[in-house]
Amino acid sequence: MQHPAVPELAHTTTRPIHWVATAAAVSGVVALTSLLQPGSATAAQPQARTKAAPAAVVPPDPAKARFPLDCGPTRLLVEKKATGDLDGDGRPETVAVVHCDASMGTPPDGVYVLTQGADRTEPRVVATLVDPKDRLTVTGFAVHGAAVAATLLGYSSPDVPSCCPDVKDSAEWQWKGGAFIRSTASAPRSV
Repeated sequence: MQHPAVPELAHTTTRPIHWVATAAAVSGVVALTSLLQPGSATAAQPQARTKAAPAAVVPPDPAKARFPLDCGPTRLLVEKKATGDLDGDGRPETVAVVHCDASMGTPPDGVYVLTQGADRTEPRVVATLVDPKDRLTVTGFAVHGAAVAATLLGYSSPDVPSCCPDVKDSAEWQWKGGAFIRSTASAPRSV
């Protein structure tokens, strides 16, 4: 047997005290890391850099509006409605087709633009696109972008009975220069 040239070193032999010291050191590191955890991660930006998202604006409800139409003893009916931001202010307007609930004949329609006040009061009429005094009936009706389109049925003379409109017209209104401007798609024609 050959003896080593170097005498045996004391630290190369493991003893139980070495195992206890190693276990204590590992336990200390584990305990320390559990105390020094980073805060929970969030995707939110700092308050100084973010803007509050605008609250969703509810379009005006025509059932809560007062229309400039006197129906006497009959009730007022909202036949059609459509919404859109017609004037580009970021708040939707509602366009409503209304008439009196007549038991006979074809009651004339009114087309009104409603807006909702900033104070959330009842909707108010800001424009009349079709006045019921013109004796027109609205058939086709839609809001496309910032334009209101309608197909209008009317009468060629006061002698034509209100049951039977004999003239058909197409119209479109757009907000320009602070008012709704009507453009006619085609010349009125007989029904």
